[in-house]
Amino acid sequence: MRSSMEQPPSRDPQPRNESYRRGRRTPSAWIGLTSLLAVAGWTFLRHRPSRIAIEGPSMAPTLFPGDWVVVVPQRTYRRGAVVVVEHPGRPAYEIIKRLMGLPGDRVGERVLGPDEFWVEGDGPASTDSRHFGPVTRAELRARAIFVYRPRERRGLIH
Repeated sequence: MRSSMEQPPSRDPQPRNESYRRGRRTPSAWIGLTSLLAVAGWTFLRHRPSRIAIEGPSMAPTLFPGDWVVVVPQRTYRRGAVVVVEHPGRPAYEIIKRLMGLPGDRVGERVLGPDEFWVEGDGPASTDSRHFGPVTRAELRARAIFVYRPRERRGLIH
């Protein structure tokens, strides 16, 4: 049995460092934060994301009328990507389709040229390369990456 004069063992075996002050940042922390913000800003400016509204059913079931989508310009495109394309027959009118063929690919009886891409809508009644032929690299505007509205459809586009 312990006597009343004995001290109970200390719960904190190491003494606290009283020189620590909450909220103070070291110079290296500020440099790290500044670097992180600079990289984030450079990435944002380099990719220039924008948003578009889906108006027609040509990309259903992937995208529906009323969906709002974030799009990002790309230097290279992959087969299967959902892309924004300038309509070949209507300058300044943009459509959204899936990239099905890259330069050199065979589409039916046709082999795509070095600057030709084949795009198709996911919906069966889509007006796409089956109607107007291949599109050029200059007509590819951006890749759709994310549905952000409506909230219940929010997610990445595959």
